[in-house]
Amino acid sequence: MTDDSQAFLNAWKDACSSTPVHKSPQVIIPAGSTFLVKPVQFNGPCKSQHIHFIVSGTVVAPGSPPGWNGLDTSQWLSFNGVYGLIVNGGGVIDGQGKKWWDQSCRDHPNMEGCTDLAPTAMKFMFCINTTLSNIHFVSSPQAHVQLFVCNGFNINNLTVQSPGDSPNTDGVHIHASKHVVITHSKISCGDDCISIGDFTNDVEINNVQCGPGHGISVGSLGKSGNFVQVENIHISNSTFYGTTNGARIKTWQTGRGYARNITFENLQVFSVDNPIIIDQNYCSYPGTCKEQGTGVQISDVVFQRINGTATTEAAISLNCSKAVPCLGIKLDSIDITPQIPSVPVAACCSNAHGEETSVEPGPCLKQD
Repeated sequence: MTDDSQAFLNAWKDACSSTPVHKSPQVIIPAGSTFLVKPVQFNGPCKSQHIHFIVSGTVVAPGSPPGWNGLDTSQWLSFNGVYGLIVNGGGVIDGQGKKWWDQSCRDHPNMEGCTDLAPTAMKFMFCINTTLSNIHFVSSPQAHVQLFVCNGFNINNLTVQSPGDSPNTDGVHIHASKHVVITHSKISCGDDCISIGDFTNDVEINNVQCGPGHGISVGSLGKSGNFVQVENIHISNSTFYGTTNGARIKTWQTGRGYARNITFENLQVFSVDNPIIIDQNYCSYPGTCKEQGTGVQISDVVFQRINGTATTEAAISLNCSKAVPCLGIKLDSIDITPQIPSVPVAACCSNAHGEETSVEPGPCLKQD
C-alpha cells in the first residue's frame, strides 16, 4: 500500500556509489514482502565493476492508470547506463496491467481516452554485460522486458505470465542491441514471446517455451522507413504451444536495409496458426497495403528440422516483396501436419527464392 519508490532509489544510490573490497554491492528486495513502486530509473555508471539487484520478494506497480498521472507512462522499472548488472533472486515483478489492457486502443479503438502507450515492466537502456535470470514477470501493462542499445546481455530461466489476449505484452523485446543470449525460459503473453527489432546483431535464443503468444519474431522491421540492419540471429530447440505464429520474420514495405543470416532450427509447433511465416508486406491492417518499390532485403534465412501441427492451412507462408524479393531461403527437414484433419495444410510462397529438401507441405520456393 505504501509507495516504496524513494526507498528503492536510496538503496540503489548507496550500492551504486560503493566499492566493497570483497564482493559486489547488492540491492536486496527481501522475500516475504510486497513493495509498491512507481516508475523509477536506476542510473549508472556505478563505481563497482558488478552490481547485484536481487529480487526475492514481490514488486508491484500502481494498480490502475490514474496511479501514473504526471509520471512517465512508457516505463516502470528501468536501468540506464549500468555496467556489469546482475538481476536475479527468484522474486516476482507484477505490473498489474489489467486496467491498462481494458483501455487499450488496440482492443477499444472507440473508447474515449484509450491508450496506445502503456508501461514496460523492466527496461534496460545502454547497459553493458548484463544478466537477467530467475525472475517471474506477471501482467505487465505492455512489454515485460525491453533491451535498448545494450551490449552483452544474458537472459536465463525467465518466466513471463500474461493472458494470450492481453494487448502488446511482448515477453522480451530487443532493439538496437548486440550479443544477446536468451535460454531456458517460459513465456506466455499476448504478443511476441520474443521480438527482435531494428539494428540488432548476434542473438542466440534456445530452449524457450512460447505460448500463448505470437511466436518468436524478427521484426517488425522498418516501420518508420528507416534503414534496417539485423543479422546473425539463431533460434533453436524451442517449442510453441497454441501460438498465432511460430518462426516469423515481418517487415514494413517502407523500410530499407537488410535482415540476413537468420536461422530457425529444431523447433516443435503444437496447434500453431502459422508455424513458418515471412511477411514483407506487414502493416497495421493486414491485406490493405499497396505494393511499394521499397523494402527490407531478407536473405540467407534457414528453416530446418521443424515439425508439429498447424491449425490453419498456412503451415508455410513466405509472402515476400515483388520489388525486394527474399533470397537464399533454405527449407530443410520440415514436417507440419494438420491439427484438424479436415483443414489441410499447404505451403504458399510469393517472390521467395532458395532451395528446399524434405519439406511437407511443399514444394514452394522458386529455385535459383
